[in-house]
Amino acid sequence: MDNHLISQLEKLIDIGIALSAEQDSSRLLEMILQGAKQITRADGGTLYSIEGNAIKMAIVLSDSLGINLGGSFGVPVTMPDIPLYFEDGAPNLKNVVSCSFHHNKTINIADAYHNQDFDFAGTKAFDLQNQYHSKSFLAVPMRNHEGDIIGILQLINAINASDNKVMGFDEISQHITEALASQAAIVLTKQCLIDDLANMFESLVQLIATAIDNKSPHTGEHCRRVPELTMMVAEAAHNTRHGYLRDFVMTDADRYELKIAGWLHDCGKIATPESVIDKATKLQTIVDRIVLLETRFEVVRRDREIALLKQQIQALEQGQTPESAGTQAYLAALAELDEDLAFIRQANKGGEFMPPEDQERIRAFKHRSWRLGGEMQPLLSDDEIDNLTIAKGTLNAEERRIINQHIDVTIAMLEKITFPKHLQHVPEYAGGHHEKMDGTGYPKGLYRSQMSIQARSMAIADIFEALTSKDRPYKQGKTLSESLAILKKMKETNHIDPDLYDAFIEQKVYRHYAEKFLDDYQLDVE
Repeated sequence: MDNHLISQLEKLIDIGIALSAEQDSSRLLEMILQGAKQITRADGGTLYSIEGNAIKMAIVLSDSLGINLGGSFGVPVTMPDIPLYFEDGAPNLKNVVSCSFHHNKTINIADAYHNQDFDFAGTKAFDLQNQYHSKSFLAVPMRNHEGDIIGILQLINAINASDNKVMGFDEISQHITEALASQAAIVLTKQCLIDDLANMFESLVQLIATAIDNKSPHTGEHCRRVPELTMMVAEAAHNTRHGYLRDFVMTDADRYELKIAGWLHDCGKIATPESVIDKATKLQTIVDRIVLLETRFEVVRRDREIALLKQQIQALEQGQTPESAGTQAYLAALAELDEDLAFIRQANKGGEFMPPEDQERIRAFKHRSWRLGGEMQPLLSDDEIDNLTIAKGTLNAEERRIINQHIDVTIAMLEKITFPKHLQHVPEYAGGHHEKMDGTGYPKGLYRSQMSIQARSMAIADIFEALTSKDRPYKQGKTLSESLAILKKMKETNHIDPDLYDAFIEQKVYRHYAEKFLDDYQLDVE
């Protein structure tokens, strides 16, 4: 075996090993074409991809002309596509690469200028314009594992090692190039399958998040905004080069893992009843029960009116003026009823904080009554009082327990998934966004030292999104100043990570997020 053949085989092996390790599709294409050029000592070449009924140039290289187009070179290929079929439907057999595709075979041309089988008019025009001479051609189809041609590898002008003159591609070079093309096609197919599976997985993840958001108009964008804000916080940590975070770095794989965790952080809400997620008022069940209270107040008003009318009739019977009989007391009672109902309606809306004195005023309604079927009933039931005295938001203790349980469901769901190695931390990241640094969070009561920086980043993102969110049923989205003040308080009380909070402030993550997602009225901090 001569030294040249040994060298070619060694290069083929080296290229095969390199191809197996590469994961970037653009780099794979470049390596295939560069490797084929090295093995055959070709001056130039083009790697074509098959897309529909066209052959597209993916990578174009020429050593003597200094051409590097496509892939990661940064210069796009602007040359026209080669049609596989003519307008009448006939196969295009006039171009070397299209003929190679249709006949599913290698085409080796020693001298294009003396070949009558193909149309080299475009090649000759290119040569004339660039003062080049395209002589020898080698076009090799690239077949995947199913035998489909996914691309064409074409080399131009083999260079003789002894005198540097252009020669034809010898038989050995052709066979080795065919071996490389076969191996390259398998690697490309593998990478395409990996990319397709990754894209499908990510699409399914986003589909789950979208389905959860769509369960409620009040959290309609939460599962979309939290992943973005989580990545912003984590990037701020990555860019910090002092203090606790100075050694924290993320690779692209780390970023992808955290992004997936962000999209899945509330997947457990898929099992949370809509009646809890959508509870817009304190008295809401299937309907808002405030209408029942309004009916009771209307009955009380009616009874007051009937009592007044009876009193006026009695006054007439006694020869008195009816207008003077209890009218002032009646009007005062109606005003009091209107005021009480307005207060209950306001309490029913929920809010950030209900003062204790307002809660006591609600409880006092238990001692007031209305008449139902001849029997006196409490104006407000115990259940209605319990709900109307909710201090924050619209959920009572049991409903809060139900909605908090979503994180247990999230963790249980994610732990049942067999994640690949590069996504092993998804359950931990997604499952820790309700934990607090002092161990008072849920569901596991973890301390700061027991949590990853990624999980702590998601905790800040989840809180800040909720504070500024405009679609909660019981509040407007808070301004930046209000939200940052609350977040600062949470840092001081050891609820959120202090170093991540500092990075959040120093690098103005809040501002970048606000400019993308918040309304103008909320942007009161630079």
